[in-house]
Parts: sequence; C-alpha cells; structure tokens
Amino acid sequence: MSRLRHALRSRFSCIGQSEAGMATAEYAVATVAAAGFGTVLFKLLTSDIIREFLLDLLRQALSSLF
Repeated sequence: MSRLRHALRSRFSCIGQSEAGMATAEYAVATVAAAGFGTVLFKLLTSDIIREFLLDLLRQALSSLF
C-alpha cells in the first residue's frame, strides 16, 4: 500500500507545481471577460431603441397596476 501511495504522490506532485500560476491567469481572463460584457451591456442599455423599449415596458407595467 505504501508503494502505491508513494507512486501516486510522486505522479501527482508535478501537477501542483506546473499549474501554480493557472489560478491567476484564469482570474485575469474572467476579469477581462466581465469587463467586456459590462461594456457591451452598458452600450446596449444606453442605446435609444432599448431605452425607449424599457421605458414603454415600465409605463405599461405601472399603468396596469393603477
């Protein structure tokens, strides 16, 4: 059993060393993707067509309540 444990430990010990910087790279990619998505969403929501659609939707929702 100790041979198996030693073999597995030596086999998987290199994985932690070779991927040590992966978490930082993944956070960087996720941050850039989130910033890009936020920019697209901001541009979409501030466009005249979408703004008018949302205002009309809000007006209809409020007028049906009262």
